[in-house]
Amino acid sequence: DMVAVLGETTGCLALPSLRDKMKHHPEGYRILQERPRICLSTLDISRLRELPEGSLGREYVRFLEDNKVSPDTRMPPKFVDDEELAYVIQRYREVHDVMHTLLGMPTNMLGEVVVKWFEAVQTGLPMCVLGAAFGPVRLSARKLQVLATELVPWAIRSGRNASCVLNVYYEQRWEQPVESLREEIGIFPPPAVRV
Repeated sequence: DMVAVLGETTGCLALPSLRDKMKHHPEGYRILQERPRICLSTLDISRLRELPEGSLGREYVRFLEDNKVSPDTRMPPKFVDDEELAYVIQRYREVHDVMHTLLGMPTNMLGEVVVKWFEAVQTGLPMCVLGAAFGPVRLSARKLQVLATELVPWAIRSGRNASCVLNVYYEQRWEQPVESLREEIGIFPPPAVRV
């Protein structure tokens, strides 16, 4: 909860920038207008589970089940007064697990740090920067070496190369192969290391 509060209270510069990126992109603009939500009440988990292997929807459900997480654990914004900016932070929170899926990262500390590096580059949100910088403090020397030499450089390169991940209407892309969506967005294939 405190991480979510930090994200809201420190995002005063990043959130308007993210909103503007969405407003100036056709798919992002539609998302801002329609305000879709990724939560259990809007997802047809059974249908997603039946999609072909490798599709975004099937891999997203696999991620949720393998990691025992739910899209409903994302707190609604409480400290962002502007309704549109509140939606932007909510959208960022709700696509976090989709980012795990696209990046091929689990929910362990190493996987979370890698996703935070990608999100920090993508969003500029101070909360992501702090998570990326201070998340590794409890990692073993071996994991720190893998993080520093392979995973962080890949996450930074992918974050810089990728188009804004908030401009993707994931709800209309569930059937698209993950590999195809990665390529479209500009996310490089994950390194072949055990995370």
